[in-house]
Amino acid sequence: MTLTSHQSRISGTIFTVFNYTFLTCLSLLCILPLIHILALSFSSGAAAAAGEVSLWPVDFNTAAYENIMSKKEYLLAFWISVKRLFLGTLISLVLTITTAYPLSKEASAFQWRTGYTWFFVFTILFGGGLIPWYMTIKAIGLMDTIWALVLPSALSVFNIILLLNFYRGLPKELDESARMDGAGHLRALWSIYAPLSKPALATVGLFTMVAHWNSWFDGLVLMNRPEHYPLQTFLQTIIIMKDMRYISSEDVELLRLISDRTSTAAQIFVASFPILLVYPFLQRFFIKGIVLGSVKE
Repeated sequence: MTLTSHQSRISGTIFTVFNYTFLTCLSLLCILPLIHILALSFSSGAAAAAGEVSLWPVDFNTAAYENIMSKKEYLLAFWISVKRLFLGTLISLVLTITTAYPLSKEASAFQWRTGYTWFFVFTILFGGGLIPWYMTIKAIGLMDTIWALVLPSALSVFNIILLLNFYRGLPKELDESARMDGAGHLRALWSIYAPLSKPALATVGLFTMVAHWNSWFDGLVLMNRPEHYPLQTFLQTIIIMKDMRYISSEDVELLRLISDRTSTAAQIFVASFPILLVYPFLQRFFIKGIVLGSVKE
């Protein structure tokens, strides 16, 4: 018995060491590329081009950030992305909450619940394609507006399923108590269900924010004028497509201190910073929301 207990302790210690080692290596794989990008953005163009930059800046300077922050096009694209992030997340949360709540009810309380649920699931399995999507947005007059970036992706079926499963896991006595006190569905939803679903809402909100902030293709397709591009579309235009319209003659002296690599690194880091800033505040809700909303009880 003592030998078995000793072997169990050894096995547990080995597993713990292996687990921590694995997670540390995985964390470094995620963090080191970001540190390298940050070091590149603060290095000279010559050092970056020569491959001398690893995890610490070489010939430290802020020319790359001065270059991008002096671009009114960049700042305008950043502001458009911020508006898209705010509007898109707010609208998506409201629609997801109001859709998931009735679908979480029993069939006896909502007769057509199963039919509506399968209707939403059908859209995951089958889609109309890019051309019908584009033609629909154009036909209803959303082209070249901020709403073209917000409304087509306002309701995610994955988020609906996540949230309705979370609602199904809440005690039914809460809903019955609200009914006995005379509360209607809207009062029960916003006074009971929504406050209790903060972990799931934080998860859904984070998914939505990341999706809106990282999206670039819809901006390229749906915006007719470059001044209406969101940030990721703007970056794709000047970094991937090398659009030189945004390089003015006044930038020549500044461009001598930077290179494509340092400028690209600075723009990537600035574009990533808002999500890096928000995620730590939502992290404590994130895992709990995923676990609680992924399994139906």
